[in-house]
Amino acid sequence: MTDTAQAPGAATIPGRVTEAPVARRRRLPVKGSAVVMALYLLFLMLPLYWLLNMSLKTNAEILGSFTLWPRNLTLENYATILTDPSWYQGYINSLLYVTMNVVITLTVALPAAYAFSRYHFMGDKHLFFWLLTNRMAPPAVFALPFFQLYSSVNLFDTHIAVALAHCLFNVPLAVWILEGFMRGVPKEIDETAYIDGYSFPKFFVKIFMPLIASGIGVAAFFAFMFSWVELLLSRTLTSVDAKPIAATMTRTVGASGVDWGVLAAAGVLTIVPGALVIWFVRNYIAKGFALGRV
Repeated sequence: MTDTAQAPGAATIPGRVTEAPVARRRRLPVKGSAVVMALYLLFLMLPLYWLLNMSLKTNAEILGSFTLWPRNLTLENYATILTDPSWYQGYINSLLYVTMNVVITLTVALPAAYAFSRYHFMGDKHLFFWLLTNRMAPPAVFALPFFQLYSSVNLFDTHIAVALAHCLFNVPLAVWILEGFMRGVPKEIDETAYIDGYSFPKFFVKIFMPLIASGIGVAAFFAFMFSWVELLLSRTLTSVDAKPIAATMTRTVGASGVDWGVLAAAGVLTIVPGALVIWFVRNYIAKGFALGRV
């Protein structure tokens, strides 16, 4: 009879691995990854939490002591943002020119990307590269030319001025993104639609655009985010009537100093539109990453 039990202290067979160490080794990487991910998320969320924490405090509490949560919670900072025209008008101005920019960007980029994806012409690659070089330039390069141009044609301090200025950066990026999605659509679909009697506008709107809906969502997302957070051009090209919230937040110093609570509340409300856009286009962005075009 062979005894399968191993006596304490008995030597193990060389090359044989017991089940317990294997299971332990399999569990450790999972636990380690979870800890690293938790620490990373905590690091990312800490500034957002601190901004929200400050927005619910008074200036006296913010400057007087260090607290992890508001001792005397107040919503006066948000009330100031929502009732003071100098604050909420900034949000309205930002949403207006950002929406205009997204619409203009997609209107221009869709036919341009279709041309690059379906036709070959002399200098097409050089023109495509030149479009991307505009996106690589910093906004400060174009601030003074835009200021002089819009001042001469009476477009200074208007929403369309900022929207058109941002198109210089958003259109090349949108063309690049959409061109990659359009190349993934077989050309046979175009030919079949023409045989069936579809005109090009009807084919493009009813058949082609639904096939690249993910690309349109990704392009709209990046156009929105750049235009929403861009400060230099929007501040240079506006003064009163079209001043965005980003410019308003940089001019909060008064006779009594900086109103930190109101500034923090404005920051929280500024994050909300971007978070909503990310929520609605999150699946499109994931598909863009999967296709390697984002």
